[in-house]
Amino acid sequence: MIINDLCRNELRLYKNFFQPVMRLVSKERIGGRLNRKHDIPRTPYQRLMDSGQMPKETRRQLEALYLSLNPGQLKRSTDTKLDNLHKTYEEKRESHQVEL
Repeated sequence: MIINDLCRNELRLYKNFFQPVMRLVSKERIGGRLNRKHDIPRTPYQRLMDSGQMPKETRRQLEALYLSLNPGQLKRSTDTKLDNLHKTYEEKRESHQVEL
């Protein structure tokens, strides 16, 4: 399946290593408004490396994986697979349409 391959490979790597996320730190209600405070945007990989809660061997493996990745190539590969998924969907949809 195209979508399984995409989620298990390129998309997972791209999102975890290169796409920053702003985490919610706190929410405070002031009158009728909700004031939200966010942490600085960092990738899940950066947060994990800064946590200091993993063995050194795992840390080295993740660093080696990070250094071997090319974000541009991951994005292009993701876009190609998404295009293939869309084409497959369109072909399936067209084959299931009933002619009047």
